[in-house]
Parts: sequence; C-alpha cells; structure tokens
Amino acid sequence: MRTLRVGFVEWPENLSADHAQWNELKDSITVARPDILVTNELPFGPWIAEGAVFSENEARESVTAHEKGLDSLIDLSLPAVISSRPVRIGNRLANEAFVLENRTVRTLHRKQYFPNEPGWFEREWYAGDGSGFEVADVLGINIGVLLCTDAMFNERARAYGKQKAALIVIPRASGLDIESWKIAGAMASLVSGAYVVSSNRVGRAKSGTQFGGGGYAYAPHGRLLAVTDPSYPVKVVELDPTVSMSAQREYPCYVSELK
Repeated sequence: MRTLRVGFVEWPENLSADHAQWNELKDSITVARPDILVTNELPFGPWIAEGAVFSENEARESVTAHEKGLDSLIDLSLPAVISSRPVRIGNRLANEAFVLENRTVRTLHRKQYFPNEPGWFEREWYAGDGSGFEVADVLGINIGVLLCTDAMFNERARAYGKQKAALIVIPRASGLDIESWKIAGAMASLVSGAYVVSSNRVGRAKSGTQFGGGGYAYAPHGRLLAVTDPSYPVKVVELDPTVSMSAQREYPCYVSELK
C-alpha cells in the first residue's frame, strides 16, 4: 500500500472562486501537491448559520455558491478532494460531505449532529437523515468523515476504526478556541488507530461570528503532526496505511465492546 500525501487548510470566510484570493489559494495547493486535499466544512460563500432563522433566499444562494465552487475544485486537478456542500432535504438543507475523485463527485456522509447557539444556529438550517457513518474507499484506502460537531461524539471515530479506516477527515467551521478541537482530533486518532486530518474556516462572518483556523493532522496514537496558521495556511502530511493497520491491532483499538 503506497504512502499518500494529505493536504489540509485554513480557508477564509466567504470564499468565492470569482475573487483573486482564490487564485492565490489555488497556487498554494498546486505547490503543495497533495494526493488528497481536505477542505473546511461548507467552504464557499458566507456562513449562513449565524442567522437564527432559516432563510430560503440565503439557503438558495449557499447552494449556488457551492455549485460554482465545485467547478473550481475540479479545476485543481488533484487525485482527490474531500469537502462538503449544502443540498436540499425537505424544507431544510443537509450538510453533505463528498469526494471529488477522477473528476467525479461521490457522496461520503451527511452531518448528523448540529449545534444551536449564537454563531452556529445549524439546527435551524440543516437536518440529519440517519444515513449513518460508513467508510468509503478513496485512492485505495478506507476513509471516514466526521463533519465538525460529529467529531465530538468519539464513539463514531472508534466505529470507523473498527471498519479499518486509515484516515478520518474532520472538515470544520469552528470558533477561536481550537484546543478542544485538537483534543477531539487526538482522541479520534487514539481510539480509531487512524490518521486524523482537519481543516477549518478562518476570519469573521458578516454578523461577527469568528472562525479560528487551525487545521491539524494527527497520526495514530494521537501524535500531532502539523497545524496550519496564517503564515502557513496549507500543510501536507504523509499517510502510511501500514501504520494505521498496525495501530488498530494495538491498545486501545483491540479492546472489545461491552455486550
């Protein structure tokens, strides 16, 4: 099994592929040359969930922004990109993680856990669908997705480990305190035996919600590999699938569940 280069980022609030800023980000990804790029959660357009009341117009604009953004992700010409987008589900949206592999989009997961507080009124905008947490094959390895708050439910990471995930990705749109998110990432790697890679939004939304950046990568056993910052908003780590295979035979991954 070959080693893969996995890239992760901190990308700005209200990102648009029509802005010159996108060309700078694109150039940085081209230089980094990842096999798999993990973006932040819902990377394009403004963060709509800081509004406490669902808006049909804003929801429609968010869907359109991500449809346009998908073309820009395709234009990166990478082997694989993992991101998320809003899609319709009843009278709300679903936050859908997907992989863009060989210029083809494939759904990986839909977010199931939603905060509901100032800045993050996600429960008013998004709905889960009970579709679960299943690994998917991407570039020959098993990958599981935890979309932001999903990562706070550590049993989901452990279950991905039982499914032999080599990589768990956590696209985020989280606030200024990144330490709790780093703990969640470290614990996810520890209990799953997988590499864990997370990207985050950075900057200030129109009503004042602030995002803290700080994408990160952990190797199995909770070993921190790298963290993004304003000077280095793109980082790449090497993923060796044999390392995760070994970790999943070791403590605490081998411990059986209670019956």
